[in-house]
Amino acid sequence: MTYEEYLDEVTTLIVEKYGVADAAAIKIVVDAQDREYFVAHDDKPEMRTLERAHTDARSLYQASAQAKAGAGKKK
Repeated sequence: MTYEEYLDEVTTLIVEKYGVADAAAIKIVVDAQDREYFVAHDDKPEMRTLERAHTDARSLYQASAQAKAGAGKKK
């Protein structure tokens, strides 16, 4: 998948798996881009797999303020 498709997939997975609003999921991904989290993904197309998207979605969500705000709440 293209780099843009990959970012869309990660965003969608955050929304679907963690119940985060679209805007909040987009912010999580944009903030990760700002921290250059996805630089290697842009340079290496082999990193842009569905399996990796699930891993990145989990990692980014867990590191986000969204996850910290929801800590202790059952989902």
